[in-house]
Amino acid sequence: MRRIVPHRPSIMPTELFRNENHVCVAFNDLVRGDEGVQANQFLIIDGKQSALIDPGGALLYTPLSLAVARYLPLRELTYVLASHQDPDIIGSVDRWLLYTPATIVCSRLWGRFIPHGVPHYQKDTGADRYMLLPDKGGDIPLGNTHIRAVPAHFLHSVGNFQFYDPVSRILFSGDMGASMVDSEYKPVTDFDAHVPTMAGFHKRYMASNKVCRLWAKRVRALAPAMIVPQHGLPFADPVTIGRFLDWIENLACGIDLIDEHDNVFA
Repeated sequence: MRRIVPHRPSIMPTELFRNENHVCVAFNDLVRGDEGVQANQFLIIDGKQSALIDPGGALLYTPLSLAVARYLPLRELTYVLASHQDPDIIGSVDRWLLYTPATIVCSRLWGRFIPHGVPHYQKDTGADRYMLLPDKGGDIPLGNTHIRAVPAHFLHSVGNFQFYDPVSRILFSGDMGASMVDSEYKPVTDFDAHVPTMAGFHKRYMASNKVCRLWAKRVRALAPAMIVPQHGLPFADPVTIGRFLDWIENLACGIDLIDEHDNVFA
């Protein structure tokens, strides 16, 4: 079994979970200044297999590949998981296909669109490099365990998945729970103070209160120990997770806010 202890990095990742065979890592500070919107990338390793979640666009490929290489050789990366099709999620797909043997995992809706980011002359980028998820999701084998692709359609993408790790009990929630913050990467402790960092984004990007309620019900059934969004800070205790689920269940958003007279957000 490969040791999964990193070398000393210049930019410190955050280990969300670790046991002797399994580790979950967050890279939260690879986008700086005016280069782009802050985004988190995640690596899960179980034994000799690994999955990189939402690796971002070309802006991030070099710093992220260097950060990942402190945990494992790129030639050993098993999967790249894409929650949806946006450039800040999977815009660097061509480079991960070129420099790693990884299988790209995404919704079957985006299996025809994500390849548009790959030059036609690039070799070894065909259908065998993709695992396309049905709408109902499913389990992605990883080492001695699996990662569950959890449907989260219309939150905000029409073909959207979140990824649940049953070993760490972490739900990697994509844009759900995203916050716009400029602070140390640590779990939310003051939920009321945190709401203004999330509200505008969720009102605009989430489709409707109906899908938010359905999502919250599904997450309560999962009972995750952590909810870790792609932007901003994680939720890491039962009280804060419960308050977030209560908040999102009652949030008017998306088409709920369209004004019937001029078709803009009221």
